[in-house]
Amino acid sequence: MAACVGKTTLIKKIHENLVKEGFQCNGFFTEEVRSNGHRIGFDVITTDKNRGQLARVSDNSNDVPVSRQTNFKVGQYTVNISSFELTALPSLYYPTKTKEERKLIYLVDEIGKMELFSQSFIQAVKKLMSQTNVYLIATIPVPKGRPLALVEELRNNPLSHVVQVTHQNRNSILSEVMTLVHSVVASQVT
Repeated sequence: MAACVGKTTLIKKIHENLVKEGFQCNGFFTEEVRSNGHRIGFDVITTDKNRGQLARVSDNSNDVPVSRQTNFKVGQYTVNISSFELTALPSLYYPTKTKEERKLIYLVDEIGKMELFSQSFIQAVKKLMSQTNVYLIATIPVPKGRPLALVEELRNNPLSHVVQVTHQNRNSILSEVMTLVHSVVASQVT
């Protein structure tokens, strides 16, 4: 899925539809945090409603303080790796004892520069990608600048289906994506 045109809204709608249909989904969404009309950062919210800080404009936030152990930055944002990992990683847990025929759906919004500072996140996503009974629905950035290794691995995986969200299709693409999800998951309720 592509840049800043509604991919989080789309993945949330996909989640709502899958839950209505009886599917169980794990994972997380990324949400903007705004103050006085300005974006001051991002939080992650898991499918079971846990919230944690991903990044803030500065470390002077009144929310969860940005970890002093790291100084990972993307533009004006300082990434809070410890909060991100504490919130997001449990939602990506792959049960070691699961029946291979049981289909598991994971939603990841997004796999981008901020999230990729976490080696634990990279390993969790790679583990999910390696499982034959896992369906990973993820948002990824449009390629620009230096490629992100995990994003390119996903984008170029022969089992991946990449759908670009644009301003023109963002309000109509849900049915196309749900048809794709149903064809891939083969309508097996988990």
